[in-house]
Amino acid sequence: MGETRNLSHDAYNTHNYDISWHWDQDVCGREGQGSRKAGILMHVSSLPGRYGSGDFGESAFRFARIISEAGFSAWQMLPLVPTSGAFSYSPYSSVSAFAGNVMFIDPDKLEFAGLIGRAELEKLARSLPAGADFSRAEALKRDILKICYGNFRKDEAYRTAFRELSDKFWDFCAEEAYWLEDYVLFCYLKELEEGKPWNEWRDEFRRRDWGVLDALKMTPDTAKALDERRFEQFLFFSQLRELRDECVKLGVEMIGDLPIYVAYDSSDVWGHQDLFELGDDGAPISVGGVPPDYFSTTGQRWGNPIYRWDRMREDGYGWWLGRFRHALKQAEIVRIDHFRGFLGYWDIPAEEPTAVNGRWARGPGWDLFRAMRGVFAEGSGRMPFIAEDLGVMTEDVVRAMDDFLLPGMKVLQFAFDKSMPGNPYAPHNHRRRCVVYAGTHDNDTTLGWWKKDATKTERENFMKYAGVKDPTDREVTDAMMRLALSSTADLAVITAQDVLALGTEARMNTPSTTKGNWTWRVNGLDALERELKRVGEWNVMFGRRGPT
Repeated sequence: MGETRNLSHDAYNTHNYDISWHWDQDVCGREGQGSRKAGILMHVSSLPGRYGSGDFGESAFRFARIISEAGFSAWQMLPLVPTSGAFSYSPYSSVSAFAGNVMFIDPDKLEFAGLIGRAELEKLARSLPAGADFSRAEALKRDILKICYGNFRKDEAYRTAFRELSDKFWDFCAEEAYWLEDYVLFCYLKELEEGKPWNEWRDEFRRRDWGVLDALKMTPDTAKALDERRFEQFLFFSQLRELRDECVKLGVEMIGDLPIYVAYDSSDVWGHQDLFELGDDGAPISVGGVPPDYFSTTGQRWGNPIYRWDRMREDGYGWWLGRFRHALKQAEIVRIDHFRGFLGYWDIPAEEPTAVNGRWARGPGWDLFRAMRGVFAEGSGRMPFIAEDLGVMTEDVVRAMDDFLLPGMKVLQFAFDKSMPGNPYAPHNHRRRCVVYAGTHDNDTTLGWWKKDATKTERENFMKYAGVKDPTDREVTDAMMRLALSSTADLAVITAQDVLALGTEARMNTPSTTKGNWTWRVNGLDALERELKRVGEWNVMFGRRGPT
């Protein structure tokens, strides 16, 4: 592989990319006929499958067909980046903001491609729990991928039986080198350093001494390990492209998710140390989070390093534009998590154990948004992004979203308190340019909210608003979904858990906790298909039915 260590941040700025659909065709952009649409929120890991976690296999393709037939035209996912036990398998804390999660690679497709035999797969496959068992799934996929890579390279098969695949692989490596080379080397060095954070590595690794690293990369064992990691990423993005192409044929737009921060112990920070607030020893000076709020009385100390926005400005925010471009290779629309951090962010001294003693600091604001608009806006001026604007938003955040035509989010679980008549989350106060949710991955399911979190006032207001009295479990979730779908918002997104009327046991994530999150999966798709056919009738009623 060619050396890419000297790629400037401009490499992120000038890298070619492909967006198949344009914003004036999508779910949040247009006014007038056909602009009302509906989507389903379900992460890939929540799909059924036999390899320990949902993946890009037949269940994913079937799910896309099911939601399309029910009149839904958007599939929202969580970030597709690598996860690990070190970060409790959270998709919001990853060793790379660019790489893909190899647990989502479908082994059956690898068999079809001739990279592994059925007997080998059957030998490796095992009975796994109904929940997403990430540690076992990761180990299983690693074993499978190691066999696939061995067969790809065995007796120079890449020159013969896999010649076409090999050509595509090398094209991928060249096109994605601007992030791929840092990622594969970071993973290899982390293994050499027995999993320690990169600032605790030996000095020549931490400082990226290329005299040492070049010599290391030339050794056969290292070269093979790096190439194997590249091959895994090639397989991930090849399968993701196949799924996205199928969704496009079905009229289903994929909505991605981009966390504003990256993990400290990541190839992103190690590879671009000058872009982050770090001390001479490489450790963070300050970290990100949010102050005390609805979810936590001590706030949320995320631990992600703070950006050096002054340095990012010097090359026109090349790293950020490259990250947005990369996200738009994976989805038609991207939700930007914690959007307000671009205007003002909660800066927490790294030594603080909680987020209480942080301070507000100014972000890049309009300067970054103008750079984004210059690259991503269509003729209408709209960009393919959704701004996560939950919580208390300052005037500058609201103004920026208006100036740059960015749709925000409305969560119905926040709508029914004593301020309901003027509550911005109540359906009668929604604007068209927004996305309405009953709840997001950070909320309990609707049924869990009703039974555990909702106050007496909220339950009373909900029943009055929805026109139900002493509702059953199903009636609660149906009423909430109908409120979302009947909203004036251009896009309404409901969760698979609510379609199935599931309770707290199906909650995806509880903020500020590290155990029991991200593991929910459906046992099969039959029940979901039946319920979506019924719920899909409301898409017709409320003018949201997409093409089938």
